[in-house]
Parts: sequence; C-alpha cells; structure tokens
Amino acid sequence: MTRNRSSKEMDLEKLERIERGKRIKYIRENELHMNKATLAKEIGISGQFLGLVEDGKGNLVYRSIKKLKDLSGHSADYILFGLDDTIIDKTKHHLEDFSETEIIAAFDIIKDLTLFIKDN
Repeated sequence: MTRNRSSKEMDLEKLERIERGKRIKYIRENELHMNKATLAKEIGISGQFLGLVEDGKGNLVYRSIKKLKDLSGHSADYILFGLDDTIIDKTKHHLEDFSETEIIAAFDIIKDLTLFIKDN
C-alpha cells in the first residue's frame, strides 16, 4: 500500500530544499569564496547540479554533504537544517571563567527552570 504525501508535506520539503540551497550558496560565496565550478569539483558533483541544489531543485548525497562539511567547517546539521553549529563553541567560551561546581549548579538551575516553565 502506497502512502501519498500531503500537499503540506511536499510544500514544507520544497521550502526546506530552498533554504538549504540558500545556505549552501552563502557558504560557497561568502565563506569559501568559490565559484560553482570549483566547489562542485571539490564535493564531487557538476557545477550545473550545484546550481540546481542552490536553487532548491536538488539535494546533495551523503558523500557531497560530508565533503562540504569538511571544507566549510560547518556541521551537517547546519548545512541540512540550518541548526546553529556554533552554539557549543559559544557556550564553551562563556563558561571558561567558571569552575565545574559553578557550571553544574547553573545547569541544575536551568533544569529546575525548564520544569517550572513546563508546568505553568
């Protein structure tokens, strides 16, 4: 039995592809400072296909995502979904001046706060 995807699911998937393409284009142009042909060669695809990906009309395969991840320093979560991949480094930086005991106490407070918010 085949399950048809709803129009809403297909629209969401299309929107995600468009946003992913914009991120990849931004990385290519503003961080890697590469043209399409150069990046495409580096990640093992054609420049034409990279153009389709950046326009939200195609998806990269695992191997190409991994190569882009390695080249750019971004996480696959950022490339695929736009999730902030700098949060761990930012958190480490902010916590450098605190002792382990202070950090544990802060996390206990955060845990209590989340439980309080959830219950209200």
